[in-house]
Amino acid sequence: MSDKFDDLPEVRARGLRRMEEVYGFDLADGEGDFFRYTADHLFADIWNRPGLSDRDRRLFLIGLLVGQRANDVLGIQVPAALANGELDAEALRELVILACHYDGWPNGSRLNSVVEDAIAQARRADPDGGPTPG
Repeated sequence: MSDKFDDLPEVRARGLRRMEEVYGFDLADGEGDFFRYTADHLFADIWNRPGLSDRDRRLFLIGLLVGQRANDVLGIQVPAALANGELDAEALRELVILACHYDGWPNGSRLNSVVEDAIAQARRADPDGGPTPG
């Protein structure tokens, strides 16, 4: 089976394929050390380690991002979790309630905005239901 990453070194190709799986959108190879560490280490290695499912990793990552007030990155991770079927609308809304009580209402409210935007966007993209029950 041939794909767009076949001409790249094996580690880079594995990392880029995994990034596409995790984020749910097409990627191209990039330049520089930041991209190299992201593709070759974080995604080719860390996201492929045994011991945690993608759902487990996503839950943990969302929790970290909420605590760091990293709404820009939550705006990538929450829709990807929804699109990949790792978390549905009901589960995402439960994360909001948990975040409100453990990390404060204002921060949980910010997460709620990210979650509700992602759910609305997913429903617009697939009005027949798709992976967003709840």
